[in-house]
Amino acid sequence: MDVNGTVAEGFEPVRKAFAANFVLLGERGAAVAVYRGGHQVVDLWAGTRDVDGDTPWEPGTAQIVRSATKGVAAAALLLLHQRGELDLDAPVGTYWPEYKAAGKEHTRVRHLLAHRAGVPLLDRPLTPEEAADPDLGAAAVAAQAPVWEPGADHGYHAQTYSWLTGELIRRITGRPAGEWIADEIAGPVGADLWLGLPESQHARVGRVGPVEAPETASLRTRPKRAVAEAYGDPDSLTRRAFAAITPLPDENAPAYRAAALPASNGIATAGGLARFYASLIGEVDGGTRLFAPETTELARSEQSAGPDRVLVVGTRFGLGYMLHGSASPLLSPASFGHPGRGGALAFADPETGIAFGYVTNGFRKSVTADPRAQALVRALRTALA
Repeated sequence: MDVNGTVAEGFEPVRKAFAANFVLLGERGAAVAVYRGGHQVVDLWAGTRDVDGDTPWEPGTAQIVRSATKGVAAAALLLLHQRGELDLDAPVGTYWPEYKAAGKEHTRVRHLLAHRAGVPLLDRPLTPEEAADPDLGAAAVAAQAPVWEPGADHGYHAQTYSWLTGELIRRITGRPAGEWIADEIAGPVGADLWLGLPESQHARVGRVGPVEAPETASLRTRPKRAVAEAYGDPDSLTRRAFAAITPLPDENAPAYRAAALPASNGIATAGGLARFYASLIGEVDGGTRLFAPETTELARSEQSAGPDRVLVVGTRFGLGYMLHGSASPLLSPASFGHPGRGGALAFADPETGIAFGYVTNGFRKSVTADPRAQALVRALRTALA
Protein backbone atom coordinates (compact mmCIF):
# COMPACT_ATOMS: atom_id res chain seq x y z
CA MET A 1 0.00 0.00 0.00
CA ASP A 2 1.33 3.42 -1.01
CA VAL A 3 1.15 5.84 1.89
CA ASN A 4 1.15 9.56 1.13
CA GLY A 5 2.22 12.42 3.34
CA THR A 6 4.99 13.14 5.79
CA VAL A 7 6.21 12.30 9.26
CA ALA A 8 8.78 14.19 11.33
CA GLU A 9 11.96 12.43 12.35
CA GLY A 10 11.24 9.86 15.04
CA PHE A 11 7.61 9.28 14.04
CA GLU A 12 8.36 6.62 11.41
CA PRO A 13 6.62 3.90 13.52
CA VAL A 14 3.31 5.67 12.87
CA ARG A 15 3.82 5.47 9.10
CA LYS A 16 4.69 1.78 9.37
CA ALA A 17 1.60 1.01 11.48
CA PHE A 18 -0.64 3.05 9.17
CA ALA A 19 0.54 1.09 6.13
CA ALA A 20 0.09 -2.20 7.99
CA ASN A 21 -3.55 -1.37 8.73
CA PHE A 22 -4.32 -1.68 5.01
CA VAL A 23 -2.55 -5.01 4.72
CA LEU A 24 -3.55 -6.66 7.99
CA LEU A 25 -6.73 -4.97 9.21
CA GLY A 26 -8.80 -4.37 6.10
CA GLU A 27 -8.47 -0.59 5.91
CA ARG A 28 -9.97 0.91 2.71
CA GLY A 29 -9.24 4.61 3.03
CA ALA A 30 -8.00 6.61 5.99
CA ALA A 31 -5.85 9.43 7.30
CA VAL A 32 -3.95 10.08 10.52
CA ALA A 33 -2.53 13.32 11.87
CA VAL A 34 -0.50 14.13 14.97
CA TYR A 35 0.51 17.45 16.53
CA ARG A 36 3.22 17.81 19.14
CA GLY A 37 3.67 21.05 21.03
CA GLY A 38 1.20 22.73 18.71
CA HIS A 39 3.01 21.76 15.48
CA GLN A 40 2.09 18.99 13.06
CA VAL A 41 4.49 16.04 13.04
CA VAL A 42 2.39 13.41 11.22
CA ASP A 43 0.21 13.92 8.15
CA LEU A 44 -0.58 10.65 6.35
CA TRP A 45 -3.31 9.37 4.05
CA ALA A 46 -3.86 6.36 1.79
CA GLY A 47 -6.47 4.28 0.01
CA THR A 48 -9.70 5.49 -1.56
CA ARG A 49 -11.90 8.42 -0.64
CA ASP A 50 -15.07 6.28 -0.81
CA VAL A 51 -15.41 2.94 0.95
CA ASP A 52 -17.10 1.57 -2.18
CA GLY A 53 -15.10 3.41 -4.86
CA ASP A 54 -11.67 3.80 -6.41
CA THR A 55 -11.13 7.58 -6.32
CA PRO A 56 -7.91 8.16 -4.36
CA TRP A 57 -7.96 9.76 -0.94
CA GLU A 58 -6.51 13.26 -1.29
CA PRO A 59 -5.07 15.83 1.11
CA GLY A 60 -8.07 17.40 2.80
CA THR A 61 -10.45 14.46 2.32
CA ALA A 62 -12.97 14.47 5.17
CA GLN A 63 -15.25 11.82 6.62
CA ILE A 64 -18.11 11.55 9.07
CA VAL A 65 -16.60 10.81 12.48
CA ARG A 66 -19.66 9.64 14.43
CA SER A 67 -19.18 9.98 18.20
CA ALA A 68 -15.82 11.68 17.89
CA THR A 69 -18.15 14.68 17.38
CA LYS A 70 -18.98 14.51 21.11
CA GLY A 71 -15.57 15.92 21.99
CA VAL A 72 -16.27 19.03 19.93
CA ALA A 73 -19.71 19.50 21.52
CA ALA A 74 -18.17 19.15 24.97
CA ALA A 75 -15.61 21.82 24.10
CA ALA A 76 -18.41 24.23 23.23
CA LEU A 77 -20.00 23.86 26.67
CA LEU A 78 -16.66 24.05 28.47
CA LEU A 79 -15.80 27.22 26.55
CA LEU A 80 -19.10 28.73 27.64
CA HIS A 81 -18.19 27.81 31.20
CA GLN A 82 -14.71 29.32 30.74
CA ARG A 83 -16.33 32.57 29.58
CA GLY A 84 -18.62 32.69 32.60
CA GLU A 85 -21.81 31.99 30.65
CA LEU A 86 -22.48 28.48 31.99
CA ASP A 87 -22.33 27.07 35.53
CA LEU A 88 -21.53 23.36 35.43
CA ASP A 89 -23.17 22.83 38.82
CA ALA A 90 -26.38 24.65 37.96
CA PRO A 91 -29.54 22.65 37.23
CA VAL A 92 -30.07 22.21 33.50
CA GLY A 93 -33.49 23.79 34.01
CA THR A 94 -31.80 27.09 34.85
CA TYR A 95 -31.06 27.49 31.16
CA TRP A 96 -33.71 25.19 29.72
CA PRO A 97 -36.88 25.34 31.88
CA GLU A 98 -38.72 22.61 29.96
CA TYR A 99 -36.04 20.11 30.98
CA LYS A 100 -37.34 20.07 34.58
CA ALA A 101 -40.14 17.68 33.53
CA ALA A 102 -40.52 14.02 34.48
CA GLY A 103 -38.25 14.01 37.53
CA LYS A 104 -35.25 15.75 35.98
CA GLU A 105 -35.38 19.00 37.94
CA HIS A 106 -32.19 18.17 39.86
CA THR A 107 -30.13 17.22 36.80
CA ARG A 108 -27.01 19.37 36.69
CA VAL A 109 -25.08 20.48 33.62
CA ARG A 110 -22.10 18.33 34.57
CA HIS A 111 -24.40 15.28 34.59
CA LEU A 112 -25.11 15.80 30.88
CA LEU A 113 -21.44 16.05 30.02
CA ALA A 114 -20.46 13.00 32.11
CA HIS A 115 -23.22 10.68 30.82
CA ARG A 116 -24.93 10.71 34.21
CA ALA A 117 -28.22 12.35 33.16
CA GLY A 118 -30.16 9.08 33.05
CA VAL A 119 -31.76 9.71 29.64
CA PRO A 120 -29.70 7.58 27.23
CA LEU A 121 -32.85 6.47 25.38
CA LEU A 122 -36.21 7.74 24.16
CA ASP A 123 -39.40 5.83 24.86
CA ARG A 124 -40.45 6.84 21.35
CA PRO A 125 -37.41 6.90 19.07
CA LEU A 126 -37.15 9.66 16.51
CA THR A 127 -36.95 9.08 12.78
CA PRO A 128 -33.86 10.47 11.01
CA GLU A 129 -35.97 13.35 9.73
CA GLU A 130 -37.29 14.14 13.22
CA ALA A 131 -33.83 13.80 14.75
CA ALA A 132 -32.50 16.47 12.40
CA ASP A 133 -35.03 18.97 13.76
CA PRO A 134 -33.46 20.51 16.89
CA ASP A 135 -36.85 21.57 18.24
CA LEU A 136 -38.25 18.04 18.08
CA GLY A 137 -35.09 16.50 19.52
CA ALA A 138 -34.97 18.94 22.42
CA ALA A 139 -38.67 18.42 23.18
CA ALA A 140 -38.22 14.64 23.18
CA VAL A 141 -35.38 14.58 25.72
CA ALA A 142 -37.05 17.27 27.86
CA ALA A 143 -40.17 15.11 28.16
CA GLN A 144 -38.30 11.83 28.73
CA ALA A 145 -38.33 10.33 32.22
CA PRO A 146 -34.87 9.24 33.40
CA VAL A 147 -34.12 5.52 33.70
CA TRP A 148 -31.96 6.16 36.76
CA GLU A 149 -31.75 9.05 39.19
CA PRO A 150 -29.75 11.79 37.47
CA GLY A 151 -26.24 11.91 38.87
CA ALA A 152 -26.51 8.54 40.66
CA ASP A 153 -24.98 6.37 37.91
CA HIS A 154 -23.53 6.58 34.43
CA GLY A 155 -24.27 5.11 31.03
CA TYR A 156 -23.31 6.23 27.54
CA HIS A 157 -25.82 8.65 26.00
CA ALA A 158 -25.03 7.53 22.46
CA GLN A 159 -27.67 9.52 20.58
CA THR A 160 -29.49 11.69 23.12
CA TYR A 161 -26.22 13.56 23.77
CA SER A 162 -27.02 15.42 20.53
CA TRP A 163 -30.08 17.20 21.88
CA LEU A 164 -28.84 17.51 25.47
CA THR A 165 -25.72 19.43 24.45
CA GLY A 166 -27.07 21.07 21.32
CA GLU A 167 -30.05 22.60 23.10
CA LEU A 168 -27.90 23.92 25.96
CA ILE A 169 -25.63 25.63 23.45
CA ARG A 170 -28.66 27.11 21.70
CA ARG A 171 -30.35 28.28 24.91
CA ILE A 172 -27.22 30.01 26.19
CA THR A 173 -25.94 31.55 22.96
CA GLY A 174 -29.16 31.99 21.01
CA ARG A 175 -27.46 30.30 18.04
CA PRO A 176 -27.62 26.79 16.55
CA ALA A 177 -24.86 24.52 17.83
CA GLY A 178 -23.28 23.97 14.42
CA GLU A 179 -23.15 27.67 13.66
CA TRP A 180 -21.62 28.49 17.06
CA ILE A 181 -18.99 25.76 16.72
CA ALA A 182 -18.05 27.01 13.24
CA ASP A 183 -17.60 30.58 14.46
CA GLU A 184 -16.09 29.99 17.90
CA ILE A 185 -14.09 26.76 17.52
CA ALA A 186 -13.36 25.58 13.97
CA GLY A 187 -12.85 29.06 12.52
CA PRO A 188 -10.47 30.48 15.12
CA VAL A 189 -8.43 27.26 15.27
CA GLY A 190 -8.33 26.80 11.50
CA ALA A 191 -9.65 23.25 11.84
CA ASP A 192 -11.40 21.43 9.02
CA LEU A 193 -14.39 20.18 10.98
CA TRP A 194 -18.09 20.82 10.59
CA LEU A 195 -21.28 20.14 12.48
CA GLY A 196 -23.79 20.60 9.71
CA LEU A 197 -21.82 20.24 6.46
CA PRO A 198 -21.96 23.33 4.21
CA GLU A 199 -22.86 22.64 0.59
CA SER A 200 -19.51 24.15 -0.44
CA GLN A 201 -17.68 21.27 1.26
CA HIS A 202 -19.68 18.32 -0.13
CA ALA A 203 -17.09 17.34 -2.72
CA ARG A 204 -14.41 16.83 -0.05
CA VAL A 205 -16.33 14.19 1.88
CA GLY A 206 -16.07 10.49 1.11
CA ARG A 207 -18.72 7.80 1.29
CA VAL A 208 -18.64 5.67 4.43
CA GLY A 209 -19.91 2.16 5.06
CA PRO A 210 -19.39 -1.05 7.01
CA VAL A 211 -16.30 -3.18 6.48
CA GLU A 212 -15.60 -6.66 7.74
CA ALA A 213 -12.42 -7.35 9.68
CA PRO A 214 -10.03 -9.98 8.32
CA GLU A 215 -10.56 -13.38 9.96
CA THR A 216 -7.41 -13.20 12.08
CA ALA A 217 -8.32 -9.73 13.34
CA SER A 218 -11.89 -10.83 14.12
CA LEU A 219 -10.63 -13.61 16.34
CA ARG A 220 -8.54 -11.15 18.34
CA THR A 221 -11.38 -8.66 18.87
CA ARG A 222 -14.44 -10.85 19.48
CA PRO A 223 -16.66 -9.11 22.08
CA LYS A 224 -17.32 -10.55 25.50
CA ARG A 225 -20.52 -12.57 25.83
CA ALA A 226 -22.26 -9.99 28.06
CA VAL A 227 -21.55 -7.24 25.54
CA ALA A 228 -22.72 -9.34 22.59
CA GLU A 229 -25.92 -10.26 24.43
CA ALA A 230 -26.64 -6.62 25.29
CA TYR A 231 -26.36 -5.55 21.67
CA GLY A 232 -28.44 -8.53 20.58
CA ASP A 233 -31.36 -7.90 22.95
CA PRO A 234 -33.81 -5.36 21.48
CA ASP A 235 -35.12 -4.56 24.98
CA SER A 236 -31.71 -3.89 26.54
CA LEU A 237 -30.64 -0.42 27.58
CA THR A 238 -27.77 -0.81 25.13
CA ARG A 239 -29.90 -1.42 22.07
CA ARG A 240 -32.47 1.18 23.06
CA ALA A 241 -29.81 3.84 23.57
CA PHE A 242 -28.30 3.33 20.14
CA ALA A 243 -31.80 3.09 18.64
CA ALA A 244 -32.92 6.54 19.84
CA ILE A 245 -32.88 7.31 16.11
CA THR A 246 -34.79 4.59 14.24
CA PRO A 247 -34.31 3.51 11.54
CA LEU A 248 -30.59 4.14 11.29
CA PRO A 249 -29.92 7.23 9.16
CA ASP A 250 -28.16 7.05 5.82
CA GLU A 251 -24.83 8.62 6.76
CA ASN A 252 -24.06 9.38 3.11
CA ALA A 253 -27.28 11.30 2.51
CA PRO A 254 -26.77 15.06 1.97
CA ALA A 255 -29.72 15.87 4.27
CA TYR A 256 -28.19 13.90 7.16
CA ARG A 257 -24.77 15.47 6.67
CA ALA A 258 -26.30 18.94 6.61
CA ALA A 259 -28.02 18.35 9.95
CA ALA A 260 -26.28 19.22 13.23
CA LEU A 261 -26.26 16.24 15.61
CA PRO A 262 -23.49 16.86 18.18
CA ALA A 263 -23.46 13.20 19.23
CA SER A 264 -22.93 11.58 15.90
CA ASN A 265 -22.60 13.39 12.59
CA GLY A 266 -19.66 15.76 12.71
CA ILE A 267 -17.45 15.68 9.63
CA ALA A 268 -13.72 16.29 9.80
CA THR A 269 -10.32 15.62 8.37
CA ALA A 270 -7.74 13.83 10.50
CA GLY A 271 -5.76 17.06 10.57
CA GLY A 272 -8.84 19.01 11.63
CA LEU A 273 -9.43 16.74 14.62
CA ALA A 274 -5.78 16.75 15.66
CA ARG A 275 -5.54 20.54 15.30
CA PHE A 276 -8.71 20.99 17.37
CA TYR A 277 -7.35 18.83 20.19
CA ALA A 278 -3.98 20.59 20.00
CA SER A 279 -5.81 23.84 20.75
CA LEU A 280 -7.24 22.34 23.94
CA ILE A 281 -3.79 21.82 25.47
CA GLY A 282 -1.68 24.65 24.02
CA GLU A 283 -1.20 27.17 21.26
CA VAL A 284 -1.46 25.88 17.69
CA ASP A 285 1.39 27.04 15.47
CA GLY A 286 2.19 29.69 18.04
CA GLY A 287 -1.31 31.17 17.87
CA THR A 288 -4.75 30.11 19.05
CA ARG A 289 -5.41 28.20 22.27
CA LEU A 290 -9.05 27.46 23.08
CA PHE A 291 -8.87 26.09 26.62
CA ALA A 292 -7.21 27.89 29.47
CA PRO A 293 -5.02 25.47 31.48
CA GLU A 294 -7.66 25.14 34.19
CA THR A 295 -10.30 24.23 31.59
CA THR A 296 -8.02 21.53 30.21
CA GLU A 297 -7.74 20.07 33.69
CA LEU A 298 -11.50 20.33 34.14
CA ALA A 299 -12.15 18.50 30.87
CA ARG A 300 -10.12 15.49 32.00
CA SER A 301 -11.26 15.46 35.63
CA GLU A 302 -12.87 12.08 36.29
CA GLN A 303 -16.65 12.33 36.70
CA SER A 304 -17.76 8.76 35.94
CA ALA A 305 -15.95 5.45 36.33
CA GLY A 306 -16.91 1.80 36.54
CA PRO A 307 -19.56 -0.39 34.90
CA ASP A 308 -21.35 1.55 32.17
CA ARG A 309 -25.07 0.80 32.14
CA VAL A 310 -25.25 1.18 28.36
CA LEU A 311 -21.90 -0.07 27.03
CA VAL A 312 -21.77 -2.98 29.54
CA VAL A 313 -18.05 -2.50 30.15
CA GLY A 314 -16.13 -0.31 32.54
CA THR A 315 -15.80 3.24 31.22
CA ARG A 316 -14.27 6.47 32.49
CA PHE A 317 -15.53 9.92 31.57
CA GLY A 318 -14.38 13.43 32.30
CA LEU A 319 -16.58 16.36 31.35
CA GLY A 320 -17.61 15.22 27.90
CA TYR A 321 -14.48 13.21 27.18
CA MET A 322 -13.57 9.57 27.50
CA LEU A 323 -10.52 9.04 29.65
CA HIS A 324 -7.77 6.46 29.29
CA GLY A 325 -8.90 2.99 30.39
CA SER A 326 -9.42 -0.58 29.27
CA ALA A 327 -12.51 0.32 27.21
CA SER A 328 -10.89 3.35 25.60
CA PRO A 329 -7.10 2.99 25.52
CA LEU A 330 -5.50 6.33 24.70
CA LEU A 331 -1.88 7.42 24.76
CA SER A 332 -1.46 7.62 28.55
CA PRO A 333 -3.43 8.11 31.77
CA ALA A 334 -3.26 11.87 31.12
CA SER A 335 -5.11 11.63 27.79
CA PHE A 336 -8.68 12.71 27.09
CA GLY A 337 -10.65 12.45 23.87
CA HIS A 338 -13.37 10.52 22.09
CA PRO A 339 -13.73 7.65 19.59
CA GLY A 340 -16.32 7.36 16.89
CA ARG A 341 -18.11 4.03 16.83
CA GLY A 342 -16.28 1.56 14.62
CA GLY A 343 -13.65 3.97 13.34
CA ALA A 344 -12.51 7.48 14.17
CA LEU A 345 -10.47 8.48 17.20
CA ALA A 346 -9.20 11.84 18.44
CA PHE A 347 -7.57 12.88 21.70
CA ALA A 348 -5.06 15.11 23.42
CA ASP A 349 -2.35 14.24 25.93
CA PRO A 350 -1.22 17.30 27.89
CA GLU A 351 1.76 15.56 29.48
CA THR A 352 3.42 14.82 26.12
CA GLY A 353 1.88 17.73 24.19
CA ILE A 354 0.42 15.25 21.69
CA ALA A 355 -2.85 15.72 19.81
CA PHE A 356 -4.08 12.88 17.57
CA GLY A 357 -6.72 12.50 14.87
CA TYR A 358 -7.66 9.43 12.81
CA VAL A 359 -10.54 9.15 10.32
CA THR A 360 -11.62 6.29 8.08
CA ASN A 361 -14.34 5.52 5.54
CA GLY A 362 -14.79 1.92 6.75
CA PHE A 363 -16.75 1.32 9.95
CA ARG A 364 -16.36 -1.88 11.94
CA LYS A 365 -18.45 -3.31 14.78
CA SER A 366 -16.17 -2.05 17.55
CA VAL A 367 -17.50 0.78 19.72
CA THR A 368 -14.71 2.26 21.83
CA ALA A 369 -11.41 0.64 20.76
CA ASP A 370 -11.11 0.11 17.02
CA PRO A 371 -8.05 -2.09 16.25
CA ARG A 372 -6.82 0.18 13.45
CA ALA A 373 -6.82 3.26 15.66
CA GLN A 374 -5.25 1.31 18.50
CA ALA A 375 -2.43 0.13 16.23
CA LEU A 376 -1.64 3.76 15.49
CA VAL A 377 -1.75 4.73 19.16
CA ARG A 378 0.68 1.91 20.04
CA ALA A 379 3.01 3.08 17.27
CA LEU A 380 2.81 6.63 18.56
CA ARG A 381 3.68 5.40 22.04
CA THR A 382 6.70 3.64 20.57
CA ALA A 383 7.78 6.79 18.74
CA LEU A 384 7.70 8.77 21.97
CA ALA A 385 9.54 6.18 24.07
